[in-house]
Amino acid sequence: MTKPQNGAARCAVLVGPYGSGKTSLLEALLFAAGATDRKGLMGDASAEAKAREMSVEPNFGQASYLEEPWFFVDCPGSVELAQDTQDALIAADIAVVVAEPEAAKAQALMPLMKFLDDRQIPHLLFINKMDKLSQNGGERVRDLLAAFQAASSRPLVLRQVPMREGGAIAGAVDLVSERAWHYKPHAPSDLVEMPGDLRDRETEARQQLLETLADFDDDLLEQLLEDKVPANDEVYRHLTANLAADRIVPVFLGSAEQDNGVRRLLKALRHETPGPEAAAGRLGVAPKAPQGGGNGGGEACAAVARTLNLAHAGKVSVARLLRGSLKEGDRVAGQRLAALFRLQGSQLEKVSEAKTGDLVGLGKLEGLATGDLVCPETTAAADWADPLPPVYALAIQPRNRSDEVKMSAALSKLLEEDRSLSLEPDRDTGETKLWGQGEVHLRIALEKLSGRFNVEVDAELPQPAYKETIRHGTDHHARHKRQTGGHGQFADVKVAIAPQPRGAGFAFHDRIVGGAIPKQFIPAVESGVLEGLRNGPLGFPVVDVSVTLNDGQFHAVDSSEMAFKTAGRMSIQDGLPDCDPVLLEPIHRVAISVPNTYTSKIYGLLSSWRGQILGFDAKPTWEGWDEVQAYLPAAELRDLIIELRSVTQGSGSFTASFDHLSELTGRLADRVVQGRQAAQ
Repeated sequence: MTKPQNGAARCAVLVGPYGSGKTSLLEALLFAAGATDRKGLMGDASAEAKAREMSVEPNFGQASYLEEPWFFVDCPGSVELAQDTQDALIAADIAVVVAEPEAAKAQALMPLMKFLDDRQIPHLLFINKMDKLSQNGGERVRDLLAAFQAASSRPLVLRQVPMREGGAIAGAVDLVSERAWHYKPHAPSDLVEMPGDLRDRETEARQQLLETLADFDDDLLEQLLEDKVPANDEVYRHLTANLAADRIVPVFLGSAEQDNGVRRLLKALRHETPGPEAAAGRLGVAPKAPQGGGNGGGEACAAVARTLNLAHAGKVSVARLLRGSLKEGDRVAGQRLAALFRLQGSQLEKVSEAKTGDLVGLGKLEGLATGDLVCPETTAAADWADPLPPVYALAIQPRNRSDEVKMSAALSKLLEEDRSLSLEPDRDTGETKLWGQGEVHLRIALEKLSGRFNVEVDAELPQPAYKETIRHGTDHHARHKRQTGGHGQFADVKVAIAPQPRGAGFAFHDRIVGGAIPKQFIPAVESGVLEGLRNGPLGFPVVDVSVTLNDGQFHAVDSSEMAFKTAGRMSIQDGLPDCDPVLLEPIHRVAISVPNTYTSKIYGLLSSWRGQILGFDAKPTWEGWDEVQAYLPAAELRDLIIELRSVTQGSGSFTASFDHLSELTGRLADRVVQGRQAAQ
């Protein structure tokens, strides 16, 4: 059995796809441990969660099981909320990957499994809803195991085989102790005699378990080769050591709603989960602070797993204490700790002290961010996980213009809570873009703006940053003459307008000789030309154009910088329509990552999205995945993540960056121009 140092609390983080039953498992674990007297107390309390009937943010629970303290974190399952899961795992001693008993959904687990393996986080797989498998006629457990194995780079080790009665799963046999347990709804299972017809299957599965463990230990391999049966205690020792080293993934079966297999899972967690010193080691935190410096002798060090901004408590940094202890009033990150909170569901309760292993809320510590390592006088970002790249945007503006400052302040708090949200002002379109992981993700953020901060926001898909250019050049003569009382306005310019190579930008040349235009007025002409290029004949900014000022006239009294600026603007606005203007659309280079079983579908989708496929290759360090490179118009990029997840069961992702501008003609260009003119 794994014993944490000094009886420190341990932390299990429940992760897995949407609909797998993580919240039900959290409630079942707390109920089995006696932390709650009934279920339904730990459900998602926020209005956004209730509206969607799914978790939209981590849910925290605390329990004591056989006099050992435990913390549990239930993470949202939506792929659009994966940032919360990645951030919460910084606090984990172990991750419990919860999955449905459907082989077709196994592939969706691979990004999560890889994240765990890349960071060497011990994890086990709990195949939930086994009662539903029975009702549906279902798949065999060995077939499920094969499907899930394809999503894991670590060998899966089946710890139980199911017992069936009349086709329904009625219990399970533990493959180490070889004891059989008969399920009882909402109660501990009964110890029963193993059915005789299950003996051969149990023996086969146990042998597979031992052979997998023998891959990591020569002594055990030698025993198996000599047909010796290792003692159960020795098998448990190998399981514990290999789980802690992230070499294997134990697999358990059950049904959280029926409380089947939950206590067996809880016992496995108790016996085999490493203590917080292992999590500290992954983050580079020494068990004890260095003598005479560093963070102080034995002083506290914590990792921030989540940031909350609450109406009644202000800023709360949810942190796992990896070393030392904390009390209210202690110094943390150079500040006085205002309060310590215990988290249970949506409730915060003040506590006087936190010890190593505890997951607590640190009250009102400014400057802390999710992912930080916090010590008494220092704060540093942990080498953990970068924010997920943005894949979907909405252009937002406050419904009431007077709420602009209020919206900005509210958004800064949301961005502090969720690292995968970002804000980008677009100078080309004038829009403010809120970026995130998908439409649901952003809609949740907008609902929080409304419900928590009383800021109503209008949102729509952002406009691509179209530009326009010219195909031919022209010479143009522009004169600005106005006579009012007193001094008038006079400026006369002759310019040559010409196209530039794509991407060359704007160029202005002065060819004035003989003082036809005084030198002090020439910059004003260039300024007027630039102003005229902001809105071309098609309604978009004009790029890749050169303008040469060849000649002109001035008046000794009526000419001024303002007059020549006006003449310069007139010359470009009146001359451009004669230069065969053409629309340009932004093209992005995208890298689309998918399991290779979907690569051919991505080729078809890219063609339908007007994409230009550049090629594909195996994705580095991702076994069984491809990375497809392509050029894609920005207009098609807006819904890319929605289509991509639709055809890859949520597993596909992409990154994109602007690459170049390309001519757009035909009906599509006509629609873009007509829409622009109507908007103006």
